[in-house]
Amino acid sequence: MELSAADAGAWRDVGRWHDVYRDADEAFLRSLTGDAERPVGMLHGPAAALTLEHEGESRREVLDAIRWHTVGSTQWRSVGRALYMADFLEPGRMFMQADRTFLADQVPRAFDAVFRQVVRLRLEWTIREGKSLAPETVALWNSVR
Repeated sequence: MELSAADAGAWRDVGRWHDVYRDADEAFLRSLTGDAERPVGMLHGPAAALTLEHEGESRREVLDAIRWHTVGSTQWRSVGRALYMADFLEPGRMFMQADRTFLADQVPRAFDAVFRQVVRLRLEWTIREGKSLAPETVALWNSVR
């Protein structure tokens, strides 16, 4: 994809920082975010975004991409959408390998269509696993369907 230097830097930075607290302990994540409600698996993004903001990161699109990468956001433009897709399409994951490889190959030519498909697949998985849908995820689906 042809990205500006600023966009390429933002994409690189969200990829580097979004999971910095993925394996952090629940008490730490809850104390950092002040969130006592959400499942712990949804807290590492907000915790990372808060830390980065505290350390001087001011690019709103970068902060929002990291903050919402586990549930999605209707406010995203390319950076958040790219991170959401990359998190799902990551080559090292062991599920749906052929399908995910095909989708990843399509991103440069059909960015929005692949994004929609990734949102759909993530929703299907969440429902199939009997998990609750975050309101942000439902809103995201309703904005792209």
